[in-house]
Amino acid sequence: MVASKRLLHKAPKAPARARVATTLRLDPALLSGLELLQQIQKKPLNRLINEAVRSYVARRSAEVEGGLQDILDRVRAYRRTDPDFERMWAEFVDAEARYGADDPVEGSTQKSAGPAQTLVRNLLRGRLS
Repeated sequence: MVASKRLLHKAPKAPARARVATTLRLDPALLSGLELLQQIQKKPLNRLINEAVRSYVARRSAEVEGGLQDILDRVRAYRRTDPDFERMWAEFVDAEARYGADDPVEGSTQKSAGPAQTLVRNLLRGRLS
C-alpha cells in the first residue's frame, strides 16, 4: 500500500532517449573554469556541462514563455478593443479611397497586342498560327 501511494505522487518522467555525443567549441576561459570545478567538485566534465545546459535551458525557456505570454496578452487586449476588426477595415477602406488612384501596385490596363506582337508570342509558345 505504501509503495502504491509513492507511485501516485511521482511526477511523470519524459521518455528516455539515447544519449548523443556532441562536439562543442568552448572558450578557453570557460574550459579552464570547468576544469577547476571538475577538480573541486570531483565530477566529470560531461556532468558539469549537462547541469549547466539544463539550468540554462530551464531559465531561458521560462523567459521566452513569459515573453510570449506578454505578447499574447497584448494581442488579446487589442482584439477586445476592436473584436470584429471594424475599425481596421474602416481605416483600410479610407486609405484605399484616399491613395488607391496613385498606387502603382494597383496595376494598369494594357492595350491589346497588335498583329506582329501576337504572331511573335504565338511562335514563342510553339503555335504556328
